[in-house]
Amino acid sequence: MSITYVASSRLPTPFGVFTMHGFEDSATGKEHIALSMGDVGNGEPVLARAHSECLTGDALFSMRCDCGYQLEAALRAVAEAGHGVVLYLRQEGRGIGLLNKIRAYHLQDQGADTVEANEQLGFGADMRDYSMCQPMLEHLGIKAIRLMTNNPRKVKALSAAGVQVVERVPLEVGRNPHNDGYLNTKASKLGHYLPQPPQAPAITHQDDDPAS
Repeated sequence: MSITYVASSRLPTPFGVFTMHGFEDSATGKEHIALSMGDVGNGEPVLARAHSECLTGDALFSMRCDCGYQLEAALRAVAEAGHGVVLYLRQEGRGIGLLNKIRAYHLQDQGADTVEANEQLGFGADMRDYSMCQPMLEHLGIKAIRLMTNNPRKVKALSAAGVQVVERVPLEVGRNPHNDGYLNTKASKLGHYLPQPPQAPAITHQDDDPAS
């Protein structure tokens, strides 16, 4: 197994006090963390999110995506439930890395959508790997999860990696004018379950005299 547990510590946040668990992947050199709260090892399915790092959204408040909004909503949901876990996975830009993500953003500025930009750079639409999740959850004593995601591919990928996903919990937050096209592309090309924005009602013209 390439995933090694390193250490744990308290992590006070605006949402509550989590326990932060550090893991290292010897195969890739990447470091991942799990933020847990409450008794997650009691055998019951645990509210969980597998969140891939998004520096621009998580730390720089970017409105081009919904990542930062989802991370905040997931942490709040775990805190409100009193127990759960957020896995924070170091795979920026759906697995292409930060600098390539900036290159992809440049292509999007020229008119490409988020999938086309990745493909123009020679990458797949989604390069993420979830094989580290099962050993991380196993270390925490978690047998099954209720996964917070809008992405059915993530459910399948985690299941294929040995994680028992008993429920998909929607996480629909953060739509704004800057990421509207991005979210629509995720729905149309990547199969995400996302509600479409409400359409403005059609304007009908009526004569002043309804009897005319």
